[in-house]
Formats: sequence, structure tokens, C-alpha cells
Amino acid sequence: MKKIITLVFVSALGGLLTLGGYKFFVENETQSIAVEQSSEFPMFVPTNNTVNTLNSNTTLVPNFVEAADKSIHSVVHVKNTAIVNAPISMRDYFYGRSSQRAQVGTGSGVIISPTGYIVTNNHVIKNANEISITLNNNKSYMAELIGTDETTDIALLKIEADEDLPFMAFGDSDNAKIGEWVLAVGNPFNLNSTVTAGIISAKSRDLSGQNMQSFIQTDAAVNPGNSGGALVNTNGDLIGINTAISSQTGSYIGYSFAVPSNIARKIVNDIMEYGNVQNGILGVSGGALNSEAAEKLEVKATEGFYVSEVQEGTGAEKAGIQSGDIIRKIDNVEINKFSDLSGYLKTKSPNDVVNVTLLRNGDEEILPVTLLKPSIYTLPTIGLIKNASEKELKRHNTEYGVKINKLDENYKTSWNKNGVEEGSIITKINGKKLYSIDDAQNAIKTRGVNEPLQIEVINKEGEKVVYHFR
Repeated sequence: MKKIITLVFVSALGGLLTLGGYKFFVENETQSIAVEQSSEFPMFVPTNNTVNTLNSNTTLVPNFVEAADKSIHSVVHVKNTAIVNAPISMRDYFYGRSSQRAQVGTGSGVIISPTGYIVTNNHVIKNANEISITLNNNKSYMAELIGTDETTDIALLKIEADEDLPFMAFGDSDNAKIGEWVLAVGNPFNLNSTVTAGIISAKSRDLSGQNMQSFIQTDAAVNPGNSGGALVNTNGDLIGINTAISSQTGSYIGYSFAVPSNIARKIVNDIMEYGNVQNGILGVSGGALNSEAAEKLEVKATEGFYVSEVQEGTGAEKAGIQSGDIIRKIDNVEINKFSDLSGYLKTKSPNDVVNVTLLRNGDEEILPVTLLKPSIYTLPTIGLIKNASEKELKRHNTEYGVKINKLDENYKTSWNKNGVEEGSIITKINGKKLYSIDDAQNAIKTRGVNEPLQIEVINKEGEKVVYHFR
């Protein structure tokens, strides 16, 4: 019995010693290693704890069905028939046939009123002798051309239907955000009512390199025939008119471009009310800032529009904008490049007042500026023309006319040989008297496709001479 008790005691003592050794040597070492490892990691690791259930995921995925249903019935097929001069073949000579041929082009358009007004691209209907419209229900109508604007590539058509037509209301393109889902609706390859989806990739894109454009860029697939179609958001609002693609093949490979709806709406309203586009200008010239330009100009800001020159007699000069100012905002629109500036101004009219936020010597100022009509226009074969003052008209013994401000370098020598120089007065274009540069613009726009250009000029001898161009 004594031996058994002694054996139990020894066994228990051995167990206690083993457990104590483990606790002292092994467990302490493990704890010290854990402390060292935890010091190498941040105390807080950002984690997304959102649980993606079927219901919550459904709300994150955009639903295009309603937007597509709203838009497809308002987008139409546009067919443009033009008469062009084709090369004359031996058969034409033999049979005495004309070299003129009918050339058909196609595109898309968007109905913007129940009474049949349709907006499309100018290049879709350019030089058209006949324009026909096919609705989504396959009904066809002949269209009347109401007006166009080549600068923005917008045209306005009108059809007469027996009933109110489905139409799309213009949305606010200024509120469109980069990354926002959009639909492109049109008739590519003569297919009716094709809908593609993408996102807005950029805004205020200029493809011309001349700071004349301000497109919405998207990766929604747009192909030949989509021109003039609708760019809509997920609410079904019209936020752009699809106009161009960036491609080496002529078909979609990555990006497409749309005229913002705010610009298109303004162009359409002007054509309806005035018959032409009424542009309001700020009256500044300059360039966009970046780090290289900022270093060269010795300014600290690397974003904004640097004003290098303020045009005489413009709203900018009257408001006190100076050379060296940096424009950061117009109203609530941030200005980072010239296309931001020009794009927003295209939505404005003469006599509109805009608030210009600018930096001057590091201080921010806000100046209200009244936009004025453009005072300069580029006339083909001549160059820059501007409105003439009463004093200048009296000097040339005429009651009407516009002044040649700067001759086109390509034609300057020829004009000078004929006694026409900078400062000479142009009195008529194709028989129409000119009282302002607006009259000159209208004369050029209303000129027929094959109509020769006739320009009446008072030369340096004081003689009125008519020059003919084909």
C-alpha cells in the first residue's frame, strides 16, 4: 500500500514539474513571439464590412430598361440624298449622260418636341437635296431643314406628322459626372433602335486642337449611322448628341464623343428664334495652365485658364479682367482648360451675365461680366473681318459695310495687287448688303452649294469692285 501511495505521489509530482516547465519555458516564448509579430502590423486595417446580399447588389447594378424604353421611340433614322458630280466615263460621253449622281447618306436624329422638331448632326444632312425620316414604328416622312451650325455640328429638322410624336426632353449635361452610366441610342449600319451602354470617360474634350469643341467622351459603342443619335443617362434624360468616334478603322474601337445637351439645346433655341446662332463672348485669349506653363509664366497655380490678352471693347475689359489673371471658375463651372471655358460659353447668349472667379497676384476675386456678340468673323478667301465704325464708313464714303481686319496670308499678296488691303471695306456678299458681321455670316450660310462667291470691296482707290470665286 505504501508503495502504491509513493508511486502515485511521484507521478503527480512529475506531472506538476512537466506542466510548470511548459508554462515557464514554452508558453512564455510563444507569447513573446506574438508580441514581436503584432508590432510589425498596423493597429487598424481598413476593412469593407458591407454584406453583399442579392437585394443590395441589385440596387448597385444600373437598370437600363426604363431609359432604353423612353429613348428608342424618340430616336429616328435620317436619310440624306445629295446630288454630286461623279467622274465622267466613256459611256457618259457616248450616251450624253450627265455626270451628276444621287449619293445617299444615313444617320440618326432625336425628336425633341411632339410637333416634329428633330435634332441631328450637321454632317449627317450636309449638302442634302432631300431628307427623309423613318420613325421607330417604320413610318416615313420628308423633312424640312430649319437651320444648322457647322461649328458645333448641330442641325435642326422638322417633319409634319398627323399625331403628337414621342420625344425626349433635354437634360442638364453640366450635371453629368465622369464614371456615370450612359446609353447611346441610334441606327448604326441602318439598323433601327440600337442601344449600347458605357460610362462617361471624360468631359470637355477637344478633338480639333483649336479649342473649338467641348465633347462628352464615352466608351459606349458608337458606329457609322449613330451620328445624330441620343446619349442618355439612366433616367432617360438626353444629355448629348452623338457626333464622332475615335478610330483608325472608321468603326468603334474605344471612345465616342457627343455634343453636350446644354450646347445642343442653346443652338436649337437660337435657330428657332433667330434663324442663326447667337454667341456670347467673354473677350479673352490665353491658354490652359500646367506645371510647365506655370513655370514659364512664373505663376504658382497649375490649373486654370491664364489670360494673356483682353480684347478691346469686350465685356472682359469693361469688367476689369486683366492680362495675367487666372480664371478658375465661371459661375459654378471649374475651368481647367480652354475647352471648359468655350464649352460653357457656348450655352450662353449675348447680354448674359456670368460670374468669373479669378486669381490675381494670389488673391481670389469674383467679377460679373456681361457677354457681348463676337466682333470678329473669319470670311473665306478674305480673312478676319469686324464691324466698321461710323467714322470708318464715312471715310470710305459708304453707309454700310464691314472692315477687313486681317487678310488671310494665303491670299494677301493677290488682294494687295488688286488694291485691297487691311482696313478696306466689304460692302456686299452675293448681292446682300452688310451692316454687321452677322450679315456676312448669314450670307455665307445661305449660299447655295454650287453658287459662286461674289464679294464687293471698296479698294484703296475708293472704287467698288466685285470679285468672283468658285
